[in-house]
Amino acid sequence: MTQRAHHITSISERSEALSASDFERELRDKGRFYHIYHPFHVAMHEGRCNKEQIRAWVANRFYYQSNIPMKDAAVLANCPDRAVRREWLQRIIDQDGRGDGPSDDKGGIEAWLYLGEACGLKRDDLLNHRHVLPGVRFAVDAYVNFARSASWQEAACSSLTEMFAPEIHQSRLSSWPEHYPWISSEALGYFRKRLGEARRDVDHGLSVTLAHFRSAEQQQHALNILQFKLDVLWCLLDAISMAYVHMQPPYHHLGTEQIVRTSL
Repeated sequence: MTQRAHHITSISERSEALSASDFERELRDKGRFYHIYHPFHVAMHEGRCNKEQIRAWVANRFYYQSNIPMKDAAVLANCPDRAVRREWLQRIIDQDGRGDGPSDDKGGIEAWLYLGEACGLKRDDLLNHRHVLPGVRFAVDAYVNFARSASWQEAACSSLTEMFAPEIHQSRLSSWPEHYPWISSEALGYFRKRLGEARRDVDHGLSVTLAHFRSAEQQQHALNILQFKLDVLWCLLDAISMAYVHMQPPYHHLGTEQIVRTSL
């Protein structure tokens, strides 16, 4: 059994609930499993990825980005609290934007499309998810399906990987201009945008989680939910690594035969 797996399965059952501060500390401790430590992300941060690998990451990560508004819409659909819905709605606007006019905030999805084009990817290929790997698709779909079927508080808890996001966004802003100068610095706008948005989203998601998950059993459930989301993000990089680092993409035994992918 790996050290990672051992940690996940050896969290002891508690008979008494943690205080809010101790519970928050355990949630934040999950940052040790964040995908910033995945070998692919480490290589990307250190400038060891080639152009094909960067493009693969951008294209596959876009599938995750484009599904975030649908995940957040599921939270809204399951939430009877008007005040929460009003606040959570901002997350959808952050990604989908407010309009397409010259002075409008076009949102995170448009910013990611701009990044993709700056990397040499075609906009239509990104929108059609032409380059999305099966492992990425399965992991992201599992996350969206979880948000649809879970309570809105559980789905809110799963969003708490945002606690660790500012560091990963800043790492890209700091390292990419040096290591990948072929990508325009203006194309890194998504990461700049998310620095403030992520911190705001954490404040709200954390307040929901601390208020709802009160008993020892509920708190353990919340930690398991957060681990699930961390696993989703880790799986994305596992799939990309197999295809573009170890050169074993899905169905690699077929050689150059093309696999036509369509939406199900």
